[in-house]
Amino acid sequence: MVDQSLFKSVPVKSSEITPQHLFRSRRQFLKSMGVLGAGAFLAACSPKIGSQATSSVASKETPMVEPESTMATDELGDPVNSYHEITNYNNYYEFSTDKREVAVLAKDFKSSPWEVEVFGLVNKPQTFGLEDLLKKFTQEERIYRLRCVEAWSMVIPWMGLSLAKLLGEVEPLSSARYVRFETIMDPEQMPGQKQGFYPWPYQEGLTIEEAMHELTILATGLYGELMPPQNGAPVRLVVPWKYGFKSIKSIVKIELVDYQPDTMWSTIAPNEYGFYANVNPAVDHPRWSQASERRIGEAGRRKTLLFNGYAEEVAHLYNDIDLRDFY
Repeated sequence: MVDQSLFKSVPVKSSEITPQHLFRSRRQFLKSMGVLGAGAFLAACSPKIGSQATSSVASKETPMVEPESTMATDELGDPVNSYHEITNYNNYYEFSTDKREVAVLAKDFKSSPWEVEVFGLVNKPQTFGLEDLLKKFTQEERIYRLRCVEAWSMVIPWMGLSLAKLLGEVEPLSSARYVRFETIMDPEQMPGQKQGFYPWPYQEGLTIEEAMHELTILATGLYGELMPPQNGAPVRLVVPWKYGFKSIKSIVKIELVDYQPDTMWSTIAPNEYGFYANVNPAVDHPRWSQASERRIGEAGRRKTLLFNGYAEEVAHLYNDIDLRDFY
């Protein structure tokens, strides 16, 4: 008998479950990829999505999957961005500092085979192949807002797995206080890594409490597709209440440590990019205001929400922290 607990990782309302016809189409997609096991897609922490994704994993062409804006929204009612917007406006310095050329430069990036090593202060260090991540762990759909530190934003229908469940497999020691992440170092595939100014490979970090939070996921895809190269294939971190640079892409190492790890942007400019990097309209970047943001695809600007709108779920993590000093 299938363990029913595998079908739920965080509480969801009946109004937030993916509509049945979309669930079935995505379930069929996963079956065709050999991904679907005991788990199933849920719109955890997010409302329904109203576009039908199609598989084009074997193709190098970007599929043009467009949402029905009246049915594909986050929990605040904001429509998801189109597949074209999400996959053609990308910060990914490993390829280019030009957002609009990343998709072209990354189109031939080889993301399979792939392994993610999880080690450090754990009882059971393990290396997970991409197939392990897809088959062993329930793949869930999460519609999250993405807020860039540059003051633009999107709403993205991710799919992925709970980071907490992955870390549970390696049994963290009580001395583990932080989680360090590292991107692949591959200058031949990633021409941006040939630039000596940046301290490659890209590194990021979270506290153990942030890493174990139910909103934190390792994303393996979006719009029902496996993750496109320009968005961080094959697996990236997504922490929706933090600025986007915290959501490190193309992860190959996850290390549990007892010290606050160095991160790329806080190493380059610690006065501009703090370790925590929580979305906070009251704490400006030294060179621009964070009080408002530009939603890609919209005219004008909108107010920035504290913790990107996820304050109710995550504010308690920072009860003893001054968010101005620990930005």
